[in-house]
Amino acid sequence: MSSSIKNVALIGAAGGLGPTILRKLVASGAFNITAVRRKGSKSTYPAGTTVVDVDFESPDDLKAALTGQDAVVSLVGVPGLAAQTHIVDAAITTGVKRFIPSEFGSDLENPLARKLPVFAHKVQVADYLAAKARETSLTYTLVSNAAFLDWGLERNFLLATADYKPALYDGGNTVFSATTLESVGDAVVGILKHPEETKNRRVYVEDIKISQNRLLALAKEVTPGKQWLPHQVSVDAVVKEADEKLAKGDYAHENFIPYLFRALFDPVYGPSFEKTDNELLGVKGVDEEFVVELLKRIIKQ
Repeated sequence: MSSSIKNVALIGAAGGLGPTILRKLVASGAFNITAVRRKGSKSTYPAGTTVVDVDFESPDDLKAALTGQDAVVSLVGVPGLAAQTHIVDAAITTGVKRFIPSEFGSDLENPLARKLPVFAHKVQVADYLAAKARETSLTYTLVSNAAFLDWGLERNFLLATADYKPALYDGGNTVFSATTLESVGDAVVGILKHPEETKNRRVYVEDIKISQNRLLALAKEVTPGKQWLPHQVSVDAVVKEADEKLAKGDYAHENFIPYLFRALFDPVYGPSFEKTDNELLGVKGVDEEFVVELLKRIIKQ
């Protein structure tokens, strides 16, 4: 494989992570970017972005869109995770060198995390890529960034600040890795600039190690005079309830959320990375003062 990656196709570039990845790739000045958009989509992109509309169920459409591309970065959401195998097939046919699937989040090298229902499609796609990489010239990189720091706080996922009554899972003391959307974008740029060093493996990035209790302490610092009423929640209890719902065939989106709490707040599921690829990928990290400023912006006072 040539070490040079120049032409990059983004799939799902209008989603939660997509705009940041697109902006970072453009700002790097190192790549020609094409946003591959579903036919009929009303998604918009910054002026000057090359956009190709495709029918993702059409192999011919996919091949046409990926012809001439050196890399594919998939940022599809949950509904599109399983269908990434079709995109992988098109990438192989058209000679794409590198595929980065929508794998962002927990460490799915951890055998316990791999078994969680919420990650089933991610595991399926990662295994498919590994098999194809052994048989073809396509290579891949998987990205683990643990929690999304800014996204998770803005959506009251890491710590519910909207009503000052956050749930603390299993005491709130579990330390986990957390990464901003900006740093995930830096990591993707770093992967494409270092294709040999990141070939056929998982990379790990993080901005900070933190716990729910530490987040709560920082939140209290920026809200003097506010009364916080945290309550304790058992991860085992919420997962047991989710297991029972799935066993009855209730696959509503919210019934998968407890498994994310398991992956993030149960130490044996690997939420705190032992090593990272920050230096290689240009991820600089943040300190608690950054978190304080983030909380000041998010919390309604």
